[in-house]
Amino acid sequence: MSGPDETDLDDTDRRIVNALQEGFPLEPRPYAAAAARLGIGEAELIARLGAMLEERTITRFGPFYDAEALGGAFCLCAMAVPEDRFGEVTETVNAFPEVAHNYARTHRLNMWFVLATETPEGIGAAADAIAAATGLAVLRFPKEREFFIGFRVVA
Repeated sequence: MSGPDETDLDDTDRRIVNALQEGFPLEPRPYAAAAARLGIGEAELIARLGAMLEERTITRFGPFYDAEALGGAFCLCAMAVPEDRFGEVTETVNAFPEVAHNYARTHRLNMWFVLATETPEGIGAAADAIAAATGLAVLRFPKEREFFIGFRVVA
């Protein structure tokens, strides 16, 4: 799903979003270390992350695991969801733990999401379960080649 316009972020939130995509400290007080690098306090960093999550400026904060390197799989999926069912279908799709992220698009295929599963066979099972739960076809677009596109919020 798309979130608020990037102009909703102040300069500190922009720096947080940009900096934490580069990694998160692995130490006893990771938030304190990350906050120090940003020139803010630990409590402020935690509060700002919480606010961005609550406001859905960011949809998650946590590690990214390479499912394929761990023996699992990823697959980009799309659905054509009737506009009057979009909210309901979004809730249903997002309730599946295999759904890594979900985006609304202005296209006939207006819902796009990524499935991440423990095994390659899990992709089909998850896609079939989502189709059964929504009554809508889930189109699968398996990765042919990987690209890394960094996301940065401009100042």
